[in-house]
Amino acid sequence: MVDAVRVLANLDELRALTGDANGAQRVAWSPVWLKARAWFEEKLKALPVERHYDAAGNHWVTLPGESETALVVGSHLDSVPNGGWLDGCLGVMAALEVLTHFAESFNGRPPITIKLVDWADEEGARFGRSLFGSAAFAGQATIEADRRRTDRDGITLEAALAACGVEIDRVGEAVIEQKSLAAYLELHIEQGPILEAQGKPLGVVLGTKGVERWAITFHGQEAHSGSTPMPVRRDALAAAAKLALEIRPIAKKHPQAVATMGSVKTFPGIVTAVVGRCEATLDMRDLDADVLASILEEARAASLRFASEERCTVEWSKIWSIQPIPFDAELVLLCREAVLETAGTVEELPSGPLHDAAEVASAGIPTVMMFVQSLNGLSHNAAEDTRREHLELAVTAFTSLAEKVAAWIQR
Repeated sequence: MVDAVRVLANLDELRALTGDANGAQRVAWSPVWLKARAWFEEKLKALPVERHYDAAGNHWVTLPGESETALVVGSHLDSVPNGGWLDGCLGVMAALEVLTHFAESFNGRPPITIKLVDWADEEGARFGRSLFGSAAFAGQATIEADRRRTDRDGITLEAALAACGVEIDRVGEAVIEQKSLAAYLELHIEQGPILEAQGKPLGVVLGTKGVERWAITFHGQEAHSGSTPMPVRRDALAAAAKLALEIRPIAKKHPQAVATMGSVKTFPGIVTAVVGRCEATLDMRDLDADVLASILEEARAASLRFASEERCTVEWSKIWSIQPIPFDAELVLLCREAVLETAGTVEELPSGPLHDAAEVASAGIPTVMMFVQSLNGLSHNAAEDTRREHLELAVTAFTSLAEKVAAWIQR
């Protein structure tokens, strides 16, 4: 029998153990994160499971079945600094309940193998490399680039991994864990306002949005702010400001598109000088690859137009990008069934944030995610919260989804 109250009790216990007045402190590769993982290992001792850490630091827990073909459920225990009490760890605790449910329902030997995974460093909070463990699992390890990453104290990622028993040169070996995996399921808080606005506790995730992330630099001419007439100025900030406003209507043409200029730096950056150089960042996302390409091209054209209007030039430099990743159509339908049966209502939506599920899906493994409502759409801070009754519904629906997918695998 599913015990959603037990999941909530575990979440409360983990919050007390690894959080403080400012929020969760389970930053990957830190002592608090290792404490959380040790705590989780204790929770596994009563179950007939095998467990190991792979070459990338992902924690695998296996309930062997009559068949080696496996259903995987999971998420991540790590958090951002001063993070919320549910981001990531809800999925791990719900996965533990699924594992317990299958063990109890089949006297410790289900028809198929059930695996739980706690991915290493989903957040990338300390070294800026998000989805570290799941990317390695999917064959997307970036060892040489990661080797040089440092935190704010100058400690290298390579050294931090070694302190946690992970050899950076072997991270790519995590791909071996793909063997016999038939499907992957992940429960997560929405981290946004849509479900609450629609009055729906649970949602089916259609996929993760693609991302285009660029650095944009406008070049003008530094000049004295008191003696330079307005008509002859070459103000790089003016051009950037126009673009910052223009990306909003560009994105609003498409229901699921979002666009953000999240950083602007001016040079020389003093009150008495016209800005000669303005460096900005642009992040654009959509679930449709054609839409994403279209809004990016519109933004680029707009930047050229505004640069010309302000008698400036503009340069674009790619920071990072990832294609949209739709989730498996059949698993989306099964997730919809599970949510409807449990909550009586359902919302289908894409995920703007990236998740480990995106890397798993990119490896060709059928994948789907379920969302539970976030109050006020808040996440990545101590104010993150979800109604407890909604969390209980989520655990019940997620376990139902696992049962449906297990049956689907056996067909």
